[in-house]
Amino acid sequence: MAFYKHTRHLIKIGYSLARHDALFLAEDARIAPLFIRFCKIFRRKNTEGLRNGQRLAAALQDMGPTFIKLGQVLATRSDLVGEEVAADMASLQDRLPPFPFSDAKAIIEAELERPLDQLFTDFNETPVAAASVAQVHQATTPDGRTVAVKVIRPTVKRAFANDLELFRWLAAMLHRRYPQTHRLKLPQVVEMLAQTIALEMDLRMEAAAADEMAAHFVNDADCYIPKIDWQRTAEKVLTLEWVSGIRIDNVTALRMAGHNPDAVLAKSARALFRQVFQQGFFHADLHPGNMMVLEDGRVAVIDFGITGRLDKKTRLYLAEMLQGFLTGDYRKVAEIHIAAGLVPATESVDVFALACRSIGQPILNLPWHEMSVGRLLGQLFGIAEQFKMTVQPQLLLLQKTIVTAEGVGRSLNPTVNMWDLTRPLITDWAKEHYGVRARARETRELLSDTLHKIPPLLNALEHLATPKDTPVAAVSVKGFGYKTAVLMAVVGGAVGWLVRGLGF
Repeated sequence: MAFYKHTRHLIKIGYSLARHDALFLAEDARIAPLFIRFCKIFRRKNTEGLRNGQRLAAALQDMGPTFIKLGQVLATRSDLVGEEVAADMASLQDRLPPFPFSDAKAIIEAELERPLDQLFTDFNETPVAAASVAQVHQATTPDGRTVAVKVIRPTVKRAFANDLELFRWLAAMLHRRYPQTHRLKLPQVVEMLAQTIALEMDLRMEAAAADEMAAHFVNDADCYIPKIDWQRTAEKVLTLEWVSGIRIDNVTALRMAGHNPDAVLAKSARALFRQVFQQGFFHADLHPGNMMVLEDGRVAVIDFGITGRLDKKTRLYLAEMLQGFLTGDYRKVAEIHIAAGLVPATESVDVFALACRSIGQPILNLPWHEMSVGRLLGQLFGIAEQFKMTVQPQLLLLQKTIVTAEGVGRSLNPTVNMWDLTRPLITDWAKEHYGVRARARETRELLSDTLHKIPPLLNALEHLATPKDTPVAAVSVKGFGYKTAVLMAVVGGAVGWLVRGLGF
């Protein structure tokens, strides 16, 4: 039964892809040639002149919410679909017709367990935006605050579940029957899509992400994150502060309002640096629709449905790797990858350095304002399979974020490179967290933590080592000698760690 249901669904997908002449991934992988040939009967002729990725983006747009989300996932997987296709997926417009106000009202009242007129004194029935997962309305709270109310689509959860069931079946079947598809890692892509959808379907997670980001930017001169109204937020409803501003890519309006586009670019670049390197927590959907300039010049960021995280080790790797590329030290880049365990130690440092040079030189030889770190990372991840390189999904997400942010930067001033503004910040951050000073600080913290743990550890050891009938005086004398010996051993070991940590 499931086979026939999935087959019918698959025929519809083939038809939609064929109408947009977007069957190239299946053709390149030599999958089901007879089925592909049949689908091509329905190909339209007005797609000539469009790139492969543009045609695929148009097809996914027509196929609905799950396929739009699939396109967003593919935008982060340049290592699988190529840099050009991934860039076209990043431009996929997540827009759908709005659903009726009556449905939105029913969802809000069921989720928040109160009538709408008690929650809001005014509620605009016409949404200001409608996407694949949710739509947004403007409203006013009883205490006079203007807020944005995001409401999950009523039938989207079931639609996602049905499509994901098909994707899992199809990915497993193709992986089993067609070894040439292993390069695309289809089961992994589907699970990544499922995780993305699961997070976006619970608006409490988005609220938590925005709240965490806001805590990092309290009283910040560059960036502003709207406040969450937790009393009017639930799984299917998110209420947050309404922010009024000018879209960051509307340069004419910015100038008319008295804003300097170069200053706006500098603020957005510094905010991205802070998110990626200082916090290790970044907004991963920085398209112009999610960024606006407030009256006081700060850049407000909204819609935290997609975020990424980088641990400190990965941030250090990223900073050192970018420094190596930007200075043309390709051997250093290769050594960093091997030291970080991203490339197996069995791979040749010289050969990997040569591969890094092959992708770095064409980009770094461009005029500085045309140089793209996002493109550089995309090409680096593209050679990952050749060198058995392990690429973290979060780094792929960051690469897509950087490409989008660079596009925003070029719209503000095409002659200025955002990395020229942040390179000194990245260099200083790397020096602070990498090298002798950083190792000394970490070792000092480790030593302090160890010394704090010594007293309870000694008491526990003394309790275990002392017979129950031993006289109190004997315990004191014996315990003092025992504690002293252990203390000297621990402190000696800690000093040894300190010396080794400092590199002596």
